[in-house]
Order: sequence, then C-alpha cells, then structure tokens
Amino acid sequence: MSELQDLYQEVILEHSKHPRNFRGMENANLQAEGYNPLCGDHYTIFLEVEDGIIRDISFQGAGCAISKASASMMSQILKNGTTAEAEELFEKFHQAVTGKESGKEPDAVGSLGKLEAFAGVAAFPTRIKCATLAWHTLHAALKGDQVVSTE
Repeated sequence: MSELQDLYQEVILEHSKHPRNFRGMENANLQAEGYNPLCGDHYTIFLEVEDGIIRDISFQGAGCAISKASASMMSQILKNGTTAEAEELFEKFHQAVTGKESGKEPDAVGSLGKLEAFAGVAAFPTRIKCATLAWHTLHAALKGDQVVSTE
C-alpha cells in the first residue's frame, strides 16, 4: 500500500483536482493531440512559441489523475522557458518515470523538483504511459507533429 501512496502523492492529487493551464488557446502556433488507446487518456497540448520561448502553454482533454496532473505540472513548469529547456526536461522526466538513466544525467529524478512526485510511477509499468502522454504530446508539437499515440 505504501507504493500506491507514493504514486498518488499530495501534489499529484492537487494538480489532478485543480489543473493549471487547463484551457484551449486560440493564438497557439503549435499544438498536438495525444491519445493513449489502452486507457483512454486524451489531451491536446497548445503552445504559443516565439523566438524559442514558450510564451504560453495549455492543455485540454480528459484522463486519469496521473495524466492530468502530469500535464498540469508540465504546463506550469515550462511556461516562459525555452523550447530547448522543454526538450531537456522531457528527457529527464522520461528517464525518471521509466526508471532508465541515460548515463548523461546520473540522477534524473533529483533534478526534477516537484516533478519528482512522478518517480514512483516507474514501479507501475502500466501507468508510465499515463504520466508521459502530455510530455510525448509536447515533444510532438515542438517537432511540428500534430498527433501522437502511445500504443
């Protein structure tokens, strides 16, 4: 039971119940739609990027507590950051939730700040896609892709 308590830490529940930046965005110049057909999580990530800076980021859709909290925290952390920082954080987050270290960053979890709450997901392989859906969708949007599926 302790592992489940770690997974649903207070910060995850808070962001799931009261997601930040949960809205559409008419002036988005990048966006992508992400879908996990195994569990039904489905989000659209909207970005307003100018000169390599993420001026605004938001999301819409529906999913489990983990996927919604992940999208909420991602949007909060990346707003006003650079696209390069977003890509770097995507890699660190992915390493932390999958339990795989790249060798370049010996402690990906320790450099995530509040996102460390998702490190417990690594112990639940079926929930990894929930935690990473918004991040993969962000990554797709930054590359100019409009749809991503985590099959």
